[in-house]
Amino acid sequence: MRPLRIAIIGYGKIAEDQHIPSIAGNPRFELAAVSSRSGQGPQPVFTDWKEMIHKVEGLDAVAITTPPSPRYDIARECIRNDLHCLLEKPPSDGLSEIADLDLLAQTHGVSLFTTWHAQHHSTVDAAERALAGKRIKSMKILWHEDVHKWHPGQTWIWDAGGFGVFDPGINAFSIATKIFPGTLHVRDATLSVPENAQTPIAVDVTFASSDADGSLTASLDWRRTQGEEWTIEVEATDGTKVRLEDGGAKLYLNGALRTDDGPGEYPDIYRVFVDLIDEHRSHVDIAPLRLVADCLLAGRRKTVESVTM
Repeated sequence: MRPLRIAIIGYGKIAEDQHIPSIAGNPRFELAAVSSRSGQGPQPVFTDWKEMIHKVEGLDAVAITTPPSPRYDIARECIRNDLHCLLEKPPSDGLSEIADLDLLAQTHGVSLFTTWHAQHHSTVDAAERALAGKRIKSMKILWHEDVHKWHPGQTWIWDAGGFGVFDPGINAFSIATKIFPGTLHVRDATLSVPENAQTPIAVDVTFASSDADGSLTASLDWRRTQGEEWTIEVEATDGTKVRLEDGGAKLYLNGALRTDDGPGEYPDIYRVFVDLIDEHRSHVDIAPLRLVADCLLAGRRKTVESVTM
């Protein structure tokens, strides 16, 4: 069986750090080309992604790792050219766009994969199993980090469609929607938006669920300067306690520590992508993006001091 020839559209840090080594480490894939506006990246590299998908021979799939705003147009053109599509998170900046891509992929018989890398920890799977079928007493999400460390010089995050603090916060939502044994709804949200930005630097959320009896909250904040705090704590009414740390890589289940013993987030993403292609299936998960959209719809906007860009 020949390897699947895959190209990366939007070569940048996440592609270099995660996608390239994950593709290289999976014998079912062969990196055929990359595109980047700067012309940087492993050869062959194209500055025009449209030229790339039409000129590279035998191309089977693409990984789209651009910022969210242009992904819909790119993915639509790729699907129309019968290419399997892997979308970095968040898959787009609109729910209707994903619905359209899903239908188009079905029409063309290709696989569409909306990836949420934080879900791909064995510890997150274990947390999901531990909470399955249980009623929830409480959930508390703390997702605090320094924007200047993780997004240095990136101004697109502050523009409309740039997600702001939801860019990392949606990772927390992706874990929560996976492990929570039921549905989550946004009851209330407060969005702290800098005077010189269109997107929030911090968000406080209160959730509701028919499968829970107590407090369900999330605090997302980009203003933390002393290390990161990426934790989710869930307690079930039967006393089961789950605490995920380090973005899901570390699990305390009833106080007992378990570390991630899987292949890693992105190697597992590409393992799943192979399975989807082989089985002629798509995996389209919009639950984390829907929570972001609900925060923006239901939330109250609070103006805070300008951010240094």
